[in-house]
Amino acid sequence: QVQLVESGGGSVQPGGSLRLSCTVSGFSLDPISIGWFRQAPGKEREGLSCITGSGGDAYYTDSVKGRFTASKDEAKNTVYLQMNGLQSEDPAVYYCATPTGRFNYLCPPLQPDEYGYWGQGAQVTVSA
Repeated sequence: QVQLVESGGGSVQPGGSLRLSCTVSGFSLDPISIGWFRQAPGKEREGLSCITGSGGDAYYTDSVKGRFTASKDEAKNTVYLQMNGLQSEDPAVYYCATPTGRFNYLCPPLQPDEYGYWGQGAQVTVSA
């Protein structure tokens, strides 16, 4: 059974950092890619980053490039999203997900429709 579980959410002050984890079961991160998304209240789900199953290359949307870093530990079946410099535009529920289709070892465009299995989400809050 495919399962993704996010953890590591919480509340930080502006400028602070958090590291989210996405632990998967039912499949291996080699060679399945993982995407990161977030959804704030009243907004559409936004794609942030994807790390490939093949090679571990990471891609980012402009809004988080230079602040967020995706990585993975295949031995732990866990993908991480290190988030630095958190600001007022970052609070949301953060999700990890796997791409659909037979090329799921690559990173498709960061559109929710391109991703199939999803975790339950982790809440991130930024407040002074």
